[in-house]
Amino acid sequence: MTTFLVIGVLGLVLLAVGLVLGDLLDGLADALPGDVFSTAVIGAFVAATGFGGATAEAVGAPLAVSLPVGIVAGVAFGWFAAWLTRLIRDGGSDATPSVDHTVGRSGRVVTAIPADGLGVVDVLVSGNPVRLNARSEQSLEAGTEVFVTTVLSPTAVEVAPVWRSLP
Repeated sequence: MTTFLVIGVLGLVLLAVGLVLGDLLDGLADALPGDVFSTAVIGAFVAATGFGGATAEAVGAPLAVSLPVGIVAGVAFGWFAAWLTRLIRDGGSDATPSVDHTVGRSGRVVTAIPADGLGVVDVLVSGNPVRLNARSEQSLEAGTEVFVTTVLSPTAVEVAPVWRSLP
């Protein structure tokens, strides 16, 4: 049982070192797909193997049973660590919306837009309001619903009114 506990503690130490220093094995196994040989996966495998084997021995199982139990626990926890690592690395990033994301989106005029002049519009992009200067070919009153047709600059867009269908 002591051997399995030492293995489990070594796995926890590897996990802690990987947490503090980052992935120690980064780049060593790039030829293999996925994150199978990352510090987190190997640490989880070693720790779960040790503690799983120690638990099996503690309930009276012989070494011939404790070792496979530990290995199965290690594989299960290693898979879970790989899944979590992939989830974190591949998770979407909530990038800040930019003016390029506004094209084709609808918005509302905040400050009236004179014909061939500038006004202000609010455009909703990914749930975030973006306030921009706006130009239109025709004058638009505040409150008019519009859609963005073109990006003019990092702070200005061209808009057109939303046409309503006749009943």
